[in-house]
Amino acid sequence: MAGLSDMEKKLAEFKCDTNEAIKMKLVRFPEDIEDESMTFNPEYSHQTFGDEEVAFGYKGLQILLYYTAGNLSTMFRVKYGSKVSDKFDLVQPDDVESKIQEIIPPGFCCGTDDFISSLEKEVNFKPFGTVLHTYTVHNEEAGEDITYQIYKADMTCPGFREYHERLQTFLMWFIETASYIDVDDEKWDYFLVFEKYNKDGATLFATVGYMTVYNYYVYPDKTRPRVSQMLILPPFQGEGHGAQLLETVHRYYISSPKILDITAEDPSENFVRLRDFVLVKLCQHLPCFSPEKLLCGFSQEMISESQQKLKINKQHARRVYEILRLRAIDMSDAKQSKAYRLEIKKRLVGPYKKNQREMAKMRRCLKPEELTNQMNHIDLNTQHEQLEESYQQLVAEYRRIVERLAQA
Repeated sequence: MAGLSDMEKKLAEFKCDTNEAIKMKLVRFPEDIEDESMTFNPEYSHQTFGDEEVAFGYKGLQILLYYTAGNLSTMFRVKYGSKVSDKFDLVQPDDVESKIQEIIPPGFCCGTDDFISSLEKEVNFKPFGTVLHTYTVHNEEAGEDITYQIYKADMTCPGFREYHERLQTFLMWFIETASYIDVDDEKWDYFLVFEKYNKDGATLFATVGYMTVYNYYVYPDKTRPRVSQMLILPPFQGEGHGAQLLETVHRYYISSPKILDITAEDPSENFVRLRDFVLVKLCQHLPCFSPEKLLCGFSQEMISESQQKLKINKQHARRVYEILRLRAIDMSDAKQSKAYRLEIKKRLVGPYKKNQREMAKMRRCLKPEELTNQMNHIDLNTQHEQLEESYQQLVAEYRRIVERLAQA
């Protein structure tokens, strides 16, 4: 057994964390290729390398995925210090190259010279579709305002299909449950963010991020756009581009009388925070959300006006109301604070009450000992503790939105 253990230890040395091994880069200038500070790693690699996110068979494994900043022309290379098969004849390493090639589209290059040739063609790259919004972000490091543009594109734009194939590969590395969409379905809309930058006196464009939206039919004559995927590439995260993109997309759809409301598919916690901020920003000046009306409680007027003017559904309108009411009241005032807390908890207690109704039904068909077991699961003290915890977490989230609004 000791010999087997030693062998296992030796083989374990050939295991690599694929999230660390994959080195990604968005390249604008030839010197960026060697600049380690520009490298970023994926958040996830389980869809390619399994739940453990491990590649076996290499020491010092590096999987290089470099992209030209605009067109996303790709260089893919695998580097390593040694392979397990060099030391152990009967043990084969994972076929890392094949696994990556299942994700990235053909047409990539493997050498630096070819990649630099692709980089020289970036001057010819232009964004796809029509521009919807232009905005600037002040860059402290550069000491200047940088211009960004948001475009709406579709598969009829020349070259967009191939570009989108390269762009969507990022989803696999940065969205946990990502999957590729059916681009032949014409109900998809594509929204893209680009940065304008200068290179040798010319204006070039760098890819910042994108969003896909699916337009569902709602009987009899409406459409419900549903946000499917949204990604701001890592070098641009934390700069407000997600909010700019979501607000621009929202404004694009609310101009159409055919749109019922705008939703999202299986939103992450980060997306919910982003949506809260954007929707509150859009709604804060509606008459139905005036401070005096907020103090009177959530109303049908709020539901109707936010739906008609901004295509926001009842559930989202309720969250907007709760955030704006928090901003409007004085939480150090015991009376105002208590009224707010009770109203929020009344909404949050819904699932618990549903549990109790289900327990009442179960009483009629469960044996006494089974009923006791079930009742223990929903002990009242536990419910109150969970409710208080949920309330505190929600208010903390809402406060962050209010603070961000104040900064905006």
